[in-house]
Amino acid sequence: MAEQVNNKQIVLKDYVNGFPKESDMLLKASNTISLKLPHGSNGVLVKNLYLSCDPYMRTRMNKIDPGYVTSFTPGSPIIGYGVAKVLDSGHSNFKNGDFVWGITGWEEYSIINDPENLFKIEHTDVPLSYYTGILGMPGMTAYVGFYEICAPKKGEYVFVSAASGAVGQLVGQFAKLSGCYVVGSAGTQEKVDLLKNKFGFDEAFNYKEEKDLNAALKRYFPDGIDIYFENVGGAMLEAVLSNMRVNGRIAACGMISQYNDQGDGVHNLFHIVTKSLRMQGFIVFHHYHLYPKYLDMVIPLIKDGTISYIEDIAEGLESAPTALVGLFSGKNVGKQVVVVARE
Repeated sequence: MAEQVNNKQIVLKDYVNGFPKESDMLLKASNTISLKLPHGSNGVLVKNLYLSCDPYMRTRMNKIDPGYVTSFTPGSPIIGYGVAKVLDSGHSNFKNGDFVWGITGWEEYSIINDPENLFKIEHTDVPLSYYTGILGMPGMTAYVGFYEICAPKKGEYVFVSAASGAVGQLVGQFAKLSGCYVVGSAGTQEKVDLLKNKFGFDEAFNYKEEKDLNAALKRYFPDGIDIYFENVGGAMLEAVLSNMRVNGRIAACGMISQYNDQGDGVHNLFHIVTKSLRMQGFIVFHHYHLYPKYLDMVIPLIKDGTISYIEDIAEGLESAPTALVGLFSGKNVGKQVVVVARE
């Protein structure tokens, strides 16, 4: 008989209204799981090592209008991106001992019945946790949004909101590699200092200390903005639209300010017409065919130290609710990662 082990899980208590709270998620410690797949299974059994906390997960806590992904199921484990080790496999692409990244459960062990959506990790000479960030979904998001959507040219003026997060810190560094002038906004002086001193942004500002965002952008971009990497929405987007240059491009990656409160909508949209702006939203998993190309570019940059990457590590599965909720008040510095187990 296959070994049975305890399998702690983080489950969604019920659908969420407004800002999520730690109490919306529960630690369930009574589950057990077999460490052997059922006979004939095409899935993979994995031991989860690192879990990713990402802003889009808030939309999956809604009962209606979950956005571009389905809602979480109350009473069931939360699911999201993670890094795991294969313990048993019924799929020809994976074997025992492989490391993988992709969608998994917020639990110690998961059976993934659709392993076609998993990526086998080939480069294990970099930190495995990076596959929740720079080498995973957030890295691909920065790459696709900046290079594919915005098509930067040397000398252009780039603005990144939520710039110290998992995606923003990379966009800024990609902009500098492209010969652009880049400014980022963040919510604390610590993050502003990181943007300028660690990630090489030309300038950065604390948006919470600016009474007038329009005036702040005019101060940093007296000649206007060519490229805006949009992570925030709301008042920030309004201010940016007033400061875009003709034929500017906006990559709409996320709008974290509106995930919990829809607010009053965005004004100034007529600038899209008068300035011939292109604002394009995108979903990263529609672009995963570019992943090998991205790895070819970024792995050498990580190894030679050209690109820096900061993680905010939370230890233990039980810390996951606090880590996820903290995203929406800006508590994390860098990519928020939860360590379930270390390999």
